[in-house]
Amino acid sequence: MKAVHFGAGNIGRGFVGLLLHEGGYELVFSDVAAPLVDAINHVSRYTVHEVGEGGRDGAVTEGRSAVVTGFTAINSAEHPDRVIDEIAGANVVTTAVGPTILKFVAPHIVAGLALRDPSSPPLQIMACENAINATDLLRDEIKALAGDAWDALAARAVFANTAVDRIVPAQPEGAGVDVTVEPFFEWAIERPPFGDDPPNIPGAHFVDDLAPYIERKLFTVNTGHAATAYFGAQAGVEGIAEALADPDIASRVEAALEETSALLEAKHGLDAASLADYRATILGRFRNRALPDTVWRVGRQPLRKLSRHERFVGPAAEAAERGLGVDALVAAMGAALAFDDTEDAQSVDLQRMLREQDAASFTGSVTGLEPQHPLFPKVEAVVAARQAELGGEKG
Repeated sequence: MKAVHFGAGNIGRGFVGLLLHEGGYELVFSDVAAPLVDAINHVSRYTVHEVGEGGRDGAVTEGRSAVVTGFTAINSAEHPDRVIDEIAGANVVTTAVGPTILKFVAPHIVAGLALRDPSSPPLQIMACENAINATDLLRDEIKALAGDAWDALAARAVFANTAVDRIVPAQPEGAGVDVTVEPFFEWAIERPPFGDDPPNIPGAHFVDDLAPYIERKLFTVNTGHAATAYFGAQAGVEGIAEALADPDIASRVEAALEETSALLEAKHGLDAASLADYRATILGRFRNRALPDTVWRVGRQPLRKLSRHERFVGPAAEAAERGLGVDALVAAMGAALAFDDTEDAQSVDLQRMLREQDAASFTGSVTGLEPQHPLFPKVEAVVAARQAELGGEKG
């Protein structure tokens, strides 16, 4: 069995690639970073090191490691033909490249499907991204490129959405292609597209309705991680674990996650007590000092994280529409507006836009909220407050 995985970074090697290896797949990594591709091809194995508590069965797994073998890497920018040939004969294709990069992956998959033997089992395609229904986004890109050939190619593939969760921080110097990760992970995959032939991925679980898993993860892990980063940066704290050691920051993050849990309970009928346990688990993972992470790494790309269907505005908008509380989430958005990192392009753009646009224009353009939306005035108010700190509104 063969799996082609786009994105040979830390998540690709330390999470998706590891589980595919454990499922018995020969791994083909595709990436455009030539030094990384060369480094992978210079070794015959790499090790995934787990540090901290909270393993697969909730156990303490300090020091556990797993060795990955049976892989190769291809530079898709230099050798797209090789990637296409591998896809044509693969069983599985996965991605961990970021939602905005899926459009660059799609042409390779279209070409690979065109070469695929129509009598072979369908190619199982899963985009493992921090986005709702990312595989649907990838399928839409593939469909648009395929044009009139789509009907024929569609019969050669199945597309399944997934929800993935594992913290992989910045890696220590000299690690090579080894990866250090937390023990906890979750990979939920929607079952129906596969019928009676799901991929063999130990540790993943297949569910009939993926939406609650996706939103529980995004609105707890992603919202909580980013909120910790922005409140921490605002307070002058460098590390994520250190930020949560501050009782004031911890209480603000907890309040934001209580609001997202209230939405998840109302929308999906999830159990309040189970959600409370889940929140506690997530915050415990963020406090893992064995995985040092900075507020600057986690907080990067604030414009994306403040967009309409992302971790703050997405749940807050739905909560506001239901008349649920959103003040703690809006406070986190206010902290995101103060994120000022000259080494992050989006942070620089964010601060420039705050100086150049009036509060209403900024709120609409960045968050995608309509002025009549019940969340709009609350966000507009924190935008105006940030602009006042910068010296007044502009427009």
